[in-house]
Amino acid sequence: MQTRIHETLQAAAAAKPDALAMIDYADGKYTWSDLVEATAEAKEVLLEHGVKPGDRVVMVFENCLAVCAFLFATSQLDATAVPLNARLTHAELDRMITHSDPSVVVFCKDASESAVIHGKAFSAKTAMGSFGTVAIFQRRCSQSEPSFEDGSEQVALLLYTSGTTGVPKAAMLTHFNLLCAAAASAKVRGIEDGDMTYLALPLSHIFGLVTLLSVCTAQGALRLEARFSVERLYKALQTDVTLLPAVPQMHAHLFHYAMAQNEPRYKAGLLRFVSSGGAPLDPTWKREAEAFYGIPLQNGYGLTESSAGVCATTSPFGDPDVSVGHPMLDSTFQLDFDAEGAAPAEGIGEILVGGPQIMKGYFRDPEQSAKVLTADGFFRTGDLGRFDEEGRLHIAGRSKELIIRSGFNVYPAEIEGALTDHPEVIMAGVVGRQVSGNEEVLAFVKVATACSLNEADLSDFVKDRLAPYKRPTRIILAPDLPAAPTGKILKGKLISTFADELMRETAV
Repeated sequence: MQTRIHETLQAAAAAKPDALAMIDYADGKYTWSDLVEATAEAKEVLLEHGVKPGDRVVMVFENCLAVCAFLFATSQLDATAVPLNARLTHAELDRMITHSDPSVVVFCKDASESAVIHGKAFSAKTAMGSFGTVAIFQRRCSQSEPSFEDGSEQVALLLYTSGTTGVPKAAMLTHFNLLCAAAASAKVRGIEDGDMTYLALPLSHIFGLVTLLSVCTAQGALRLEARFSVERLYKALQTDVTLLPAVPQMHAHLFHYAMAQNEPRYKAGLLRFVSSGGAPLDPTWKREAEAFYGIPLQNGYGLTESSAGVCATTSPFGDPDVSVGHPMLDSTFQLDFDAEGAAPAEGIGEILVGGPQIMKGYFRDPEQSAKVLTADGFFRTGDLGRFDEEGRLHIAGRSKELIIRSGFNVYPAEIEGALTDHPEVIMAGVVGRQVSGNEEVLAFVKVATACSLNEADLSDFVKDRLAPYKRPTRIILAPDLPAAPTGKILKGKLISTFADELMRETAV
């Protein structure tokens, strides 16, 4: 039985050493033996810099071979990997490095000019190997954490939650957490020999990391992109990709790109699994997606603290279900109807998740850990949801994003779904803003640059889809919205980003 994540790589190399394991952003091809060799060389680099069990190893990167090698090498040393996206600002990066207290910081220079710049700021020393080119910065006063033989106790990863401002908060994910998550993901996707999974989501995000581990577990193959490119995705879908896990924004960009190429339908016939995660599905959008791909579109739900997916659908083609499905493997759920934003009469409560994928806690933060982990082992997600009569989970939104308008609960996800139902809307983000004696609904939508749509058009469009109290007070249209590297809209930055537009009076 495997107890460490690097054992998934070793098992794949033992079973099929010369089989293709990965194609990277530069179209470089690597076998499982190549990955094992790169990992061994990365391990030697870490040993030379004094890494020992219980240390943290920060990795600053955009997706490339080096981060995979150093991830598995860190596991071999019973140290803890801390993956950070190189596109973070220096202030954000410095805050997380200080908080995680690593013994070394590895800047993966391949594929990332940002990592090169960060490395220079730290005067990091270059190291090269079959893993590529990195720069190493060694810290002298790092304090090690205890290490454990038990994989359910030994922390494999520290992953920072999506907020990158304020006090950092890093989920401690054990080897057992991640191995269970990888097995669940591989099973729901049905990864088989010969499958090629497309991965543009950053490996600094739980969705991307577990996708990597699921491919290792099932011994498939992976196209690892440094960052999302709709052109490269479009080409890969015509070439060899059979599994496409992505966030809705990636799908939306693909549909618009394909239309621009006069290809309204995917015709290659290679895809056999496609999924969307990170936001609720709109029924019309799902139908359009299935019409494009020609196969069922699956949905899912997960969080950093739950080691990615804990719910997933297995819907047949054309099924109108827009839930996030049933629990995966051994995950369990409860609803708290006394939580903020709950609506017991509608069956909506805060989602509590239990099972083998739930994090150990937040790194060196017992107070925050106690707030979200219950005595009986459940994690308080802060998400609101309900179960339908078939036991499928439906997400209503974040409790902290709930808008109270004229005494009514307004769930942003519902409004976002109504807006993205419009064929010219690529994505949408909805937030509330306090006004005198009430809270107003503000919507921000991304549209194509050449789009002729305006605010009044969209306001008219949603009138038949939303009750009056749910309709946005303002709808701001823009060619882009502030977003995280995963494509997830940064709702906390919407109002400040579009402050000037919001100042302008527009009747809707």
